[in-house]
Amino acid sequence: MGSPVDIDSDTQLVSRAVSDLARDTRFPVVFAGLEHGGAIHVTSIAGARTHSLDGLVVQQGRGLGGAALLEKRPRLALEYRTARSITHDYDRAILGEGIATLLAVPVVVSGRPRGVVYCGSWAPAPVGDLVARPAFRAADTISTELRVREEVQRRIATLTPAEPIPTLPAAAQEDLRESFAELRSIAASLTDDGLRQRIAAVQQRLAAISRDEPDPPAVEVSLSPRELDVIACAALGATNAEIAASLTLREGTVKSYLQSAMSKLDASTRHAAVAKARRAGLLP
Repeated sequence: MGSPVDIDSDTQLVSRAVSDLARDTRFPVVFAGLEHGGAIHVTSIAGARTHSLDGLVVQQGRGLGGAALLEKRPRLALEYRTARSITHDYDRAILGEGIATLLAVPVVVSGRPRGVVYCGSWAPAPVGDLVARPAFRAADTISTELRVREEVQRRIATLTPAEPIPTLPAAAQEDLRESFAELRSIAASLTDDGLRQRIAAVQQRLAAISRDEPDPPAVEVSLSPRELDVIACAALGATNAEIAASLTLREGTVKSYLQSAMSKLDASTRHAAVAKARRAGLLP
């Protein structure tokens, strides 16, 4: 489980996903929550006409959402009130809102159920692929973001040393550079500003660790985030095509960023640009 800051951030992620889903889906009421302590804690609700869903906590294996969480697959109750394939522990909340048809889509991260996205209608209604697709997309969005955040947290925990290391063996230096480039690639895909800032702080420490001299570099150069992303990949010997694939950019866009960075660093080749970026303390 993450820290309170992480939980708040994850809650904001779910809230954004619910807001987007409420706009895109044909279901009039949407709600969702993440799993904590073996239960789904509903934290975001859109379109409800009552307060019946407020504070809803669904235990794993109970109700429609609990079954979806346990089985790690979507569950649908076309006639919720009379559905026999689920327990009815939460009828007071669901029927209190007047929901007749309910769809529950689990959020699965690396094979582990992490939450559930619900869509409900106040009258029985058929649910085909077209109707269900926005709910699947919302669950996938939450899943992808959570997976990236977990990877970032893992790398922050393993890559940030307690004390600066004055010198590193060649193999460790290369691993440091690869980790730096991958962190930049992960950060580029995040929507959470707080996490991006934390990653940036770790990157600065990684760059500082690799320098032999304790004093800050004399050369002051400012590269844009994308220019630094490209230079970090180029430092590993990646081609423009490989950089484009890693950063989900067009190859021509990579070339443009690289040329801009070379110009700012007053370098005639990518190798010279990498060397100057390291001397400037921008790269490990």
